[in-house]
Parts: sequence; C-alpha cells; structure tokens
Amino acid sequence: MTEQEFHKLRFPIGEFEKPEQITQQHIDQWIADIESLPNRIASITQDLTDSELSFKYRPNGWTIKQVVHHCADSHMNSIIRFKLALTENRPTIRPYFEDRFAKLVDYSESLDAPMAILKGVHNKLGVLLKSFSDNDLKREFVHPEHDKTYTLGETIGVYAWHSNHHFAHIEQALQFKGAFN
Repeated sequence: MTEQEFHKLRFPIGEFEKPEQITQQHIDQWIADIESLPNRIASITQDLTDSELSFKYRPNGWTIKQVVHHCADSHMNSIIRFKLALTENRPTIRPYFEDRFAKLVDYSESLDAPMAILKGVHNKLGVLLKSFSDNDLKREFVHPEHDKTYTLGETIGVYAWHSNHHFAHIEQALQFKGAFN
C-alpha cells in the first residue's frame, strides 16, 4: 500500500481545512453535522453483528466499535473545552491519549453506553453552540499538544469535521468488510 493510499484510508474525507472567513452558513452547517451524528451512527450500526462491529477501517486502525466509543469520549471532551473557553480567559485545555483510551476495557463493550452519551452530549452541544454570539465565536482556548490557539468558531468546524471523519471511517470499514482485520 502506498503512502497516498494509506493517507486516503486514514482521512477519507480529507483533513480539516479552516475557511479563510468563517460565515454563519459555515456555523449553521457545522452545527447540523454535529447534531446529526448520533442518529447517523445509530442508523448505520443498529443491525451490525459483533463480527461487523470488529471491522477495521484501515490497517492498524480502530474497529467500528472503537470508533463509536472514541466519538463519545472525544465529544465529551469537546463540550468541556467549549465551556472552559466560554467561562475562562484563553484556558489551556487538557489533551488526552485517545489511542490509549481505545485500548481500555470499556471500548470492548456494546454500543449502548457510547450511543447514550453521544445522544446526550450532542443534544447539549447543539443547544450550546446555537446560543453563541459573534463574540463567543471569537473566544479562544490553547491546545498545548498542537501549541496552537483555537477560536470557538473554528472549533465548531473541527468537531463537525471530526464527526464526519469518523462516520466515514465506519462506512469505510463496512465497505472493506473486515479486509483490514
């Protein structure tokens, strides 16, 4: 497998590209993408067998089950990051080792808990994100792992991309029918 083929498997929708100017149309679409993720995941995974939930989306990648658990963990972190930036001045957020989380025992459990988390967190995210003023969208946090400052407007885009990125991983794993296991 070439490096380019591997990159396409890793990033099936490409990497996040921040628009030069973030418009209200971007924000509205990103929020819609975030809000729809739990239903999209539920729809695509509801009838999968345990064997299918173990399909990987690329060589050495996560299983479908791990992807869903990861989305729950990641998006729990996202709502905290948004709230920290709304209530503190340029807070430094705490990164975590998502690859290590994926090896923990809870990632081998059914999708009931992560789906309940996703539904609740995404409902709260939708309410919160739709309330943002123009000034809120400009608020920032520091991500020490990337040594970068992010605005909340940009971060909405990042989490919309993250939602779509991992949904594409699930679709890809099903398309390849366990070829990478």
